[in-house]
Amino acid sequence: MVKMTDSVVLPLAKAPTQVTEGGEENFKTLTRDEAQQFRKDHPQVSLWHVLAGQAVAGVLVALLAWMLTGRPSAGWSALYGSLAVVVPAALFARGLTGKVWSMNPGTAVAGFFLWEMVKVALTLAMLFAAPRLVSMLSWPIMLVGLVVTMKVSWFALFLAARHKKL
Repeated sequence: MVKMTDSVVLPLAKAPTQVTEGGEENFKTLTRDEAQQFRKDHPQVSLWHVLAGQAVAGVLVALLAWMLTGRPSAGWSALYGSLAVVVPAALFARGLTGKVWSMNPGTAVAGFFLWEMVKVALTLAMLFAAPRLVSMLSWPIMLVGLVVTMKVSWFALFLAARHKKL
C-alpha cells in the first residue's frame, strides 16, 4: 500500500531529473501537486482497454474475412486467430493484477515471467488445437487475425501518445 505524503519520488525514465555538480542525474522529488500534474501529462494505458480493443479488432477482422471470401469458415479462422491472442493476454493481465505479485519487486518480476510463460504456452496450445476446433481452418486467414490482433496494442500506445500531445 502506498502512503500519500507531501512529496512523491517517481522512478520513471521520463520523470523530471536534477543534474548534480558531478554531472550525474538524480530523480527529482516532486510535491503532491507536481506528481498529480505529471500523472495527468503522462497517462497510463489500461491493459483492459487494450484487450477490449484487441477483441473488437478480432471481431472486425473476422467479419471482413467472412465478407471478402463469402465463407463462414474464413471468419471463424480469423476469429480463432484473434482469440489465440486475446484469451492468453487476458489471463496474463489478470494474473499480473493480483495482489500477490505486487508485494515487492522480486515477486513482481517472478510473476511477470511466470504469467508470460503461461501466456505463450496457452497461445501455442490454442494454435495446435486449431485444426481440431475450427472446421475447414484457413491457416493464412487465422494468422492474419492473429497478427492484426497483436498489433492493436501498438495502435493503443500510438493513440495514448497522440492523446498526450493534444
